[in-house]
Amino acid sequence: MVFDSEIILISHFTTTNKFKMEKLTNTQANVRTTTWTIDPLHSEVLFKIKHLVISTVTGSFTKFEGLVHTTGDEFENAQISLTIDVNSIHTGQEQRDVHLKNSDFFEIEQYPVISFRSTSFIRTGSDKFLLKGDLTMKGVTKEVTLDVEYGGMEKDHFGNIKAGFEVSGVINRKDFGLTFNALTESGGLALGETVKIIANIQLSCAA
Repeated sequence: MVFDSEIILISHFTTTNKFKMEKLTNTQANVRTTTWTIDPLHSEVLFKIKHLVISTVTGSFTKFEGLVHTTGDEFENAQISLTIDVNSIHTGQEQRDVHLKNSDFFEIEQYPVISFRSTSFIRTGSDKFLLKGDLTMKGVTKEVTLDVEYGGMEKDHFGNIKAGFEVSGVINRKDFGLTFNALTESGGLALGETVKIIANIQLSCAA
């Protein structure tokens, strides 16, 4: 036998939870996805590698594009993709650039693109993130982990919202099939095997 008080309680419970579910659904619907693009005029992708063990050579890729998808303006858990035109490699020395493009290194006729797609982007501090993702280079895909520092957000003079980041990390070029090397007179490697990656990235969100 069900008493009137029990009927009222059940009715209140059902109505309250229905209200909570509707409120949650409405809140989720109001969350927008923001798409950011890399501004190539205010971004750079650099790499550094040891030469003759004693010094560092710095190079860059001058053509690249990428997208970042966020929930609102919150970058944590963002989905990030980047594509680099390997033919745009530039080290300040034309003969070296030509060598880097041939089969000893990047073999650009067969592998013209380097790509990256994130698998996680986790905040580790107020302006620090840890970025993990799949890096594909010369037909080989490996997971890499990169450190990211958030520089802030500002509007440019056109009213577009900009966000700045510095990305850094280290990879081993041999993991991606870039194994060419030579020995110095003292028996050391002419080229280092680890490569430092530094990317200064400015993202743009259309006003």
